Amino acid sequence: MKLLDGAIATVDHGGSLGRARALFPHAPQPFVDLSTGINPHSYPFFDLPATALWRLPEKARAHELAEVAASTYGAPSAAHVAAGPGTQILLPRVASLVSPGKALVLGPTYAEHARAASIAGHAVMEVGDFDALAGADLAVIVNPNNPDGRVVSRAKLLELAAGMRAKGGLLVVDEAFMDVGPRTESLAGDVGQGGIVVLRSFGKFFGLAGLRLGFALSDALTVERLETQLGPWAVAGPALEYGMKALADIGWQDKMRTSLADAAARLDGLFGGFGVPVAGGTTLFRYLRLHDAAGLFSALGERGILLRHFTDRPHVLRAGLPGCQEDWLRLESALAEWASRRDDQSREATQ
Repeated sequence: MKLLDGAIATVDHGGSLGRARALFPHAPQPFVDLSTGINPHSYPFFDLPATALWRLPEKARAHELAEVAASTYGAPSAAHVAAGPGTQILLPRVASLVSPGKALVLGPTYAEHARAASIAGHAVMEVGDFDALAGADLAVIVNPNNPDGRVVSRAKLLELAAGMRAKGGLLVVDEAFMDVGPRTESLAGDVGQGGIVVLRSFGKFFGLAGLRLGFALSDALTVERLETQLGPWAVAGPALEYGMKALADIGWQDKMRTSLADAAARLDGLFGGFGVPVAGGTTLFRYLRLHDAAGLFSALGERGILLRHFTDRPHVLRAGLPGCQEDWLRLESALAEWASRRDDQSREATQ
């Protein structure tokens, strides 16, 4: 169990090209940004109605979005869906649904959950043991987990939720990557029982992170509380239109899952071919664990290939998917150069 001192501080994330340029000022550009878990193949762009931009979003359209989201994610009804401008905005509001107490986060995982719980006044600790979460007032699990792809079964989560509900606590399950996970393990259909909030991210799977759209699924009373906090017009007009169209497009989603699985297998083969072990992940990102993670991060960064590194886990990297053949070739070339240098150094060390 680790007490997270200073959890309110700003968290370092992937996806910052400004920081990449500062770290690797002489790298060839544009960067191949593999530091996020965002789908590089976005949902197709389409012409928006002009009203999406020059009128305030209508309440009826927001309700339509909630209906589509409930159907796609498997929530009981639209009354169990609160939409917001990205799940990031929802995190501290969800954490404040219970009075300040003990927040336990199953880690290591996405660091913003600890920060959000601190903002809400909780004493935050990261735990590595699932069973320890039973002692929390606010228990947080990312499922599938970021960055290693760990999945906790629905049965175990429901048992934990029952215990939390009995004492007035709250279980928060962040399913940001469940679109490419084992959807039978989702708790979206169970939120009506109470004591559960499921978070779903739109931007990652649909590759539209800049649109800023996310959902909190819960019992109807909790959804009403969240919507009161968010106020009117919580979701911008363009996000409403894209959300409704993309979430209803089941055919595109099914094809994309197959395509992402193929790309993840290709990435595994590429890393494996150069002796880089893939230890987990999802089909939107791969989890790498190796002794010289820092060396690989730097070597690729100098060649304009940006991975996600973790200052508190020096032997771990996360790699997203290249978006085009040119990016694949640049990654392969950079890995080959790094591996050649590594092998030369190994031979020199044994002479």
